[in-house]
Amino acid sequence: MKAVRVEKNGEDVSLHVDTVEDPTPGPGQVRIAMEWGGICGSDLAYWRHGASGTAILREPLILGHEVAGTVDMVGEGVETVKVGDHVTVHPATNVGNHVMPEHLKDRDNLWPECRYFGSAAFLPHENGGFSTYRVVREDQIRHLPDSVSTRHGAVAEPLGVAIHAVHRAGDVRGKRVLVNGTGPIGALVVAAAKHAGAATVYAADMAEAALKIASAMGADVVIDRSKGEPLPEDVDIAIEATGVSRTLGDVFLSVVRGGRVVQVGNMPAGEVPAALGQIVTREIEYVGSYRFIDEISDAIQAMAEGLDVEPLLTHTFDIDDALEAFQTAGDRSTGSSKVMLKLS
Repeated sequence: MKAVRVEKNGEDVSLHVDTVEDPTPGPGQVRIAMEWGGICGSDLAYWRHGASGTAILREPLILGHEVAGTVDMVGEGVETVKVGDHVTVHPATNVGNHVMPEHLKDRDNLWPECRYFGSAAFLPHENGGFSTYRVVREDQIRHLPDSVSTRHGAVAEPLGVAIHAVHRAGDVRGKRVLVNGTGPIGALVVAAAKHAGAATVYAADMAEAALKIASAMGADVVIDRSKGEPLPEDVDIAIEATGVSRTLGDVFLSVVRGGRVVQVGNMPAGEVPAALGQIVTREIEYVGSYRFIDEISDAIQAMAEGLDVEPLLTHTFDIDDALEAFQTAGDRSTGSSKVMLKLS
């Protein structure tokens, strides 16, 4: 089968499409004939830097955790999945013998050790799904209804991240919500907030193309920060999706006193400069949002109910053109947001 892999040789990182052995499902496992994959920021980080956060490439890695396809083989004992089912995948596997405290018992995303599709956090690395086939456990399967295509089903994972961020914000019904940064996750947060009943969603970014996508995803007001347009005042909730610390001061000032800011954009691992004084004087609640629990299922339901992710999908490439796809995804001047790989 074909697989999109990255490999580090010294200081150089290469991305190529390799031919590897077809996998066969064992007991309790399912093989998916992969059809679509979305390129994520962590995929780009492995290709550009040979690392994503603290996870460093130490062996060849098949990328991709935003994937969907059709089941083409099931292993012994599988009861809830059959050949021909259209599915996406929950890409996380929690490992290690840990005991979660009572207050975290339902927050699996905070488990101390997690193997994730397309991640170099462990050795051996956890291969992703940018390949012709991928074998997964039966419990990782999430079925797609007839109204959700596999192309859109591949977006269930990042949409799950966005929905989790909205959940971390609390009840947004009837609220004024600012989304700072409208890359793929930010644009999906816009859609998720509107789907959850936000009255007004403001979307701020430096890129005109990103703001057009945010508008198509449901933003009521777009704010072009490259033109010096100010953030709104006294929003109830802000969801920060850039991961750029220098923006935090303005974001804190835009939130009503006693309001909440959710950080979903990944921050660098080291020290970063940020203006945090407003957290104290305005009693702002600043909370993190990490991946998702099972909001991937909520994402599928939301798409079935009409949440349209198509405006986000700006470019499509065949698997053989994976390098060009990554180059496009990594260059905002192309107008790219979510770049899709056609895997078969």
